[in-house]
Amino acid sequence: MKPDLSDNARTILEKRYLKKDADGQVIESPADMFSRVARTVAVADQRFDPKADIKQTTETFRQVMADLWFIPNSPTLMNAGRPLGQLAACFVLPIEDSMESIFDTLKHTALIHKSGGGTGFSFSSIRPAGDTVRSTSGVSSGPLPFLEVFDSMTEAVKQGGTRNGANMAVLRVDHPDIDAFIRIKSDPGRLTNFNLSVALTDRFMSALSAGESYDLINPRTGNPVGQIPARHIFDQIVESAWQSGEPGILFIDRINRANPTPDVGRIDATNPCGEQPLLPFESCTLGSINLAAMVDDDQIHWDRLKQTVHTAVHFLDNVVEINHYPLPEIETASRATRKIGLGVMGFADMLIKRNIPYNSDDAVAEAEQVMAFIRTHAHSASARLAKHRGRFLFFEQSVFSEADGDGMRNATTTTIAPTGTISLIAGVSSGVEPLFAIAHKRRAIDGQPLVEIHPHFIATARKEGFYTDQLITGISRTGSIQEIDTIPEAIRRVYVTAHDIAPEWHVRIQAAFQKHTDNAVSKTVNFPAAATRDQIGDVFKQAYDLGCKGVTVYRYGSREKQVLFVNDQLAVSGSRTPRPRPEQTTGLTRRISTGCGNLYVTVNSDDMGLCEVFAKMGKTGGCASSQIEAAGRLVSLALRSGIRVDSVIKQLKGIRCPSPIWQNGKMILSCPDAMASVLEVVSGVTPGPSEGMQGVCPECGDVLTHEEGCLVCHGCGFSKCS
Repeated sequence: MKPDLSDNARTILEKRYLKKDADGQVIESPADMFSRVARTVAVADQRFDPKADIKQTTETFRQVMADLWFIPNSPTLMNAGRPLGQLAACFVLPIEDSMESIFDTLKHTALIHKSGGGTGFSFSSIRPAGDTVRSTSGVSSGPLPFLEVFDSMTEAVKQGGTRNGANMAVLRVDHPDIDAFIRIKSDPGRLTNFNLSVALTDRFMSALSAGESYDLINPRTGNPVGQIPARHIFDQIVESAWQSGEPGILFIDRINRANPTPDVGRIDATNPCGEQPLLPFESCTLGSINLAAMVDDDQIHWDRLKQTVHTAVHFLDNVVEINHYPLPEIETASRATRKIGLGVMGFADMLIKRNIPYNSDDAVAEAEQVMAFIRTHAHSASARLAKHRGRFLFFEQSVFSEADGDGMRNATTTTIAPTGTISLIAGVSSGVEPLFAIAHKRRAIDGQPLVEIHPHFIATARKEGFYTDQLITGISRTGSIQEIDTIPEAIRRVYVTAHDIAPEWHVRIQAAFQKHTDNAVSKTVNFPAAATRDQIGDVFKQAYDLGCKGVTVYRYGSREKQVLFVNDQLAVSGSRTPRPRPEQTTGLTRRISTGCGNLYVTVNSDDMGLCEVFAKMGKTGGCASSQIEAAGRLVSLALRSGIRVDSVIKQLKGIRCPSPIWQNGKMILSCPDAMASVLEVVSGVTPGPSEGMQGVCPECGDVLTHEEGCLVCHGCGFSKCS
């Protein structure tokens, strides 16, 4: 029986997951993929019972995936039963205060990224800038320059053609370089392969509440090196998060109070999206249950959910067993604690099916009830496996040793992880996020935009008699229905989107799931563009008060606004006046082939430097020519206003159109990308790694959205944190 997949899901699977031959042609169907994964993972049963019914286990695993009740993380779908065999999504690596440790970790990170995994690190052990280096009688550069080294390596591995690498950099709030760490991404072109998190301690939060200062600690000596007002650092974090959504925050002492093996080691870092705190060299094996599939006739099918939880825990423990780990140290650590992370997706769809508004006390109660049920049965499933397979290695040193006489197979069983791509495969909302939109546009293979409407809303509109084509057109403009008076208020209450919901409801839902989750919850608290800094600060405090292990915020449009620099000085947007164009300029014209024809780009200079760009397509007329002219005028305006050319290039470089083309061994992605390449040649400036235009998917051109602590595309499944 073929899985019930949307056209979009099939496109994503063909592009990213299904087997291809040497010519890049797909040679596997989605049903074949689920069978391949199920067969490979089921074989692990024979390691514990030579008489195990592998055929039956294979069918159980295959069916739960084909029904879209449970889907494992992307590396498992991609690599199970294939030569790479690396099935884990994320890893945490240690970094100690020595060149040997730093560059050993750099090498290990490259190997993990090559295998398709993401990495998290704490840089908190590295001595601060200006500290003594005894071996050279010099002074330390501190941890921040090493972030640039790791970022450059990630870019190099990514450019080698592998799946996108992603990193999480964590620095403790009491590290002497914390102020600079918070501000390191004020230039959007820096550290594009990193998410940043500040590890806030209980001592810091107490000092903040009391209006006090706290100690900064030199990690080399363990001694205080000064004090700083907690309010100053908190305000810096809030300011940066207001500007760009980063850094996120981790409540590191709370994370360690929930550490199941405190005698084995301290947790200092998480995976790239923050939901999986791990000991050094541990990896996470993740999968998610489709909550929308657990509802029939407005009621939760509890027996189905229980069955799915037990099957999923069995599946994930098998993955730990058969995984091809990229390093021996990772295999040893991962097998010792056998951490798995069973999470959920489709929570917003579940609420809609149950006629419950996301921003309501009923939704908070629903979140707690469902996740408590899942964790209870996940622990039960792990204990049942322990009877037949044995407890995890450090069980006697864990928090379970006295509370659970039966033992546990896995040190952790539940995690709310990002489900950006697998939720698109399942055709449901991401993780525990609200709906992205009631209607949104995505690009089809031919590049034409298609409007997708939430299927439950269509059914409701037809049933209630208010469906019209004009209504759908109106919704597609904003994605929201809250301002459409022809839709009954009761329906508008249920069909809310991320930006219809006040930030405090985002935190309350996150906290409700966190209450019954072993690890942590990946979620983004969305703010409107007009949100204030105080509102963001209030959410940080609310997350701490409600028991979250961390929080990530995003103010709408903030990452799309580039900070402007003039002569290396920060400029206030809108305060620049362009210098007049002189009567005479000098320059050159270059011809570049694009997918739409030859583009002629002219770049001119005056006495103060580059001042204007003209571009003309060989083919005349039409909308494309007017847009090219508009782009040239705006670039010229920016250059004459003193905007640095590298900032202009970063904005243009990487923008894609439906017709990219190769020229002289280089891919020309679009006319703006071609203009950027000419500016690079003329100016001699080559900016650092660029993500292309922020807010636009680099693969399909759709709008990126901030969900689950990451940039994701609802059109093609791209995730910056893959």
